[in-house]
Amino acid sequence: MTERLNNARPYALGLFRIVTGLLFACHGAASLFGVLGGAHGGGTVPVGAWPGWYAAVIQLVGGALILLGAGTRSAAFVASGSMAYAYFTAHQADALWPLQNGGESSAMYCWAFLLLVFTGPGAFALEGLLPARGSRAAEPEQRPRTAAAA
Repeated sequence: MTERLNNARPYALGLFRIVTGLLFACHGAASLFGVLGGAHGGGTVPVGAWPGWYAAVIQLVGGALILLGAGTRSAAFVASGSMAYAYFTAHQADALWPLQNGGESSAMYCWAFLLLVFTGPGAFALEGLLPARGSRAAEPEQRPRTAAAA
């Protein structure tokens, strides 16, 4: 049973990444474009407004990158930091616990994205379609044969 679960790990991680990225991108789209109910129950965040507009851009772009599995670790790192910032500036002042201060989603996104920083994208990622960087350096060097070595 454990072996089957271990074999399914990359696929479960890939699905986790896809769903989390999609939901995060939806938050950004709602704030920037007013879709899916808009920002805070309707409307959009004014362009350039600190920190809401910048957070929405991070949510939309970072969520899309995470969803696609393109630059997952970097996008997840930025997204995790933005959610930590959101938690400590917008929620934590109201109460200590996320359940009391309304910061559950910020805390969960923060830790979910931090997990992706360490685990990588899993299966179904665009990153998996590209050759690994540095793979050429990892290959043993091929020296041309000289007449003396032959």
